[in-house]
Amino acid sequence: MPELSALDEILRKANDNDASDVHLVAGHPPMVRAQTVMQPLDMPALSSEDMWRILAGMTNEIQRRHFEQHLDLDFSYEIPGFRRYRVNAHMQRGMVGMAMRAIRTKVPPLATLNLPEVISRLTYLPRGLVLVTGDTGSGKSTTLAAMIQAMNERYRKHIITLEDPVEYTFASQKCLIEQRELGADMPTFASGLKHALRQDPDIILVGEMRDLDTTALAITAAETGHLVLSTLHTVNASQTVERIVDMYPANQQNQIRAMLANTLQAVVSQTLFRRIDKPGMVPAIEVMLCTPAVRNIIREARTYEIPNVIETSRSIGMTTLDNAIAELYFNGMISRDDAVAQAAYPDKLDRMLAA
Repeated sequence: MPELSALDEILRKANDNDASDVHLVAGHPPMVRAQTVMQPLDMPALSSEDMWRILAGMTNEIQRRHFEQHLDLDFSYEIPGFRRYRVNAHMQRGMVGMAMRAIRTKVPPLATLNLPEVISRLTYLPRGLVLVTGDTGSGKSTTLAAMIQAMNERYRKHIITLEDPVEYTFASQKCLIEQRELGADMPTFASGLKHALRQDPDIILVGEMRDLDTTALAITAAETGHLVLSTLHTVNASQTVERIVDMYPANQQNQIRAMLANTLQAVVSQTLFRRIDKPGMVPAIEVMLCTPAVRNIIREARTYEIPNVIETSRSIGMTTLDNAIAELYFNGMISRDDAVAQAAYPDKLDRMLAA
């Protein structure tokens, strides 16, 4: 039967396979996702008893009690000197299942992430709201961590991060950085953000704007002179603006459009692709910067015009997702099939790539 040391063995084998995710499900051998593809490790199937034992070895009493009450638990797990993992434990068919996302312990420099130069410029903003959006696993946390680290190396400021769970760990350099974890250090994002405003921060990272209370507090923090960085599970700038507005009751939506128009600085939307030129992944990035034209569009509920503004503002660093994908394709980094499959307008991009 696997003990905790056996889990460490699973994770080391997953690392040897360059896996981004590890999935443990009773009745199956350990599965990993490597370069976006799911595959089994050459190990025996796990039993229900194995899974309960592994979970018990990874968690403390408070976490186990939470799992027993809610049947879901998010937490972090670390093999000292090796790797950290973001973990979700859950029940499926009456048995424990587990999904583990590998987290690099060292924050990568912005310059190594194949991001547009404009992302670096966003780290010089004195205030406002910057959103990094995309599907789960699109690299949002890595981009935000690299931005925080760039500011950590440059400024003498106070940075507070609110995370679920803490992923990258920062060593305070020029900045003082405090990292608070949902569940362990604060009951909710909204509570952590409310109290963070009383802790003299300059920069606040909110792991996710997942509800109305958190979103309203994040916008208020940006309005009151803080730089706020956060994420949403949206795929482009237009959808991001509408998602935020739709969180509010209908009679408040005009007001929130005005507030968002004043505070939003940029929306960065990411999609990850498997590289064909070498092992690894590469992001395609849509960037919307809040120019006066964009602020008017948000204020006047004309978000359908945002793609056209992005398309005609490439000279100042904006780019659409499809243009970013085309650039990766023409640089030999991704396949044509993958490019077209993940495009916002597949037929149009297919014609562009054929030209």
